[in-house]
Amino acid sequence: MPSSPHTSNDALVDVRDATVGVADETVLEHASFQVRAGDIFAVLGRSGSGKSVLLRHLIGLEVPKDGVILVEGEPPTRSAHGLPRYGVTFQSGALFGSMSIGDNVALPLERWTRFGRDVIAIIVRSKLRVVGLEGAEPKLPSELSGGMKTRAAIARAMALDPPLLFLDEPTSGLDPVSRDGIDDLLLELNRQLGLTVVLVSHELESVFRIASRCVLLDRESRRIIAQGDPRELRGRSDDARVRRFLGHAAPPEG
Repeated sequence: MPSSPHTSNDALVDVRDATVGVADETVLEHASFQVRAGDIFAVLGRSGSGKSVLLRHLIGLEVPKDGVILVEGEPPTRSAHGLPRYGVTFQSGALFGSMSIGDNVALPLERWTRFGRDVIAIIVRSKLRVVGLEGAEPKLPSELSGGMKTRAAIARAMALDPPLLFLDEPTSGLDPVSRDGIDDLLLELNRQLGLTVVLVSHELESVFRIASRCVLLDRESRRIIAQGDPRELRGRSDDARVRRFLGHAAPPEG
């Protein structure tokens, strides 16, 4: 079972009675949960339950209709000195297709630091090495497999060494081998670097394998109907909706 490398109960993400939606549509009401340092935290729910909308609020692209969302004790915007306080990957990686992988990973460094070209090149090589893409700098995204694109997107999200990563469906559309490789990478980053990860996912096998905690969103009630360790929720929840949702995956090995 994955476990946090930290013992602190301090919340990196603190959601308090938040109501979120897009325009006039509300998708989630009175949501409260915390993401602690060292968590691999999964946001779960059926299509239309508001997972991606909630993620947009967590990273500051949208403002809650009511309630409070804090990242490291502040609204989820840039820090006082201008640097982003977390890394983000969107579905399918969202790499710039006309730019090399090296240039994609270098973008945050060029935008937010004053490092010279040589230093940036060293950091880019280091980040690509960490995600298993050593030597991929000159390649274009079109030359990479789906799993490699995800790894490159994670490398770009890590460029500024944030303590927190938000990932939107990082294993969506990947074959089982590539999916397992991304799971292994996230576990390694979490265990070795202490990186906190918040991911939106519909891949329950991955969630059971790597997530330390989760929330489950319900489309009909527009509420969080469960939160905690997904393995424990699957077997012990008194809510039939929770058991049905989490019962759609094979039990994790080991």
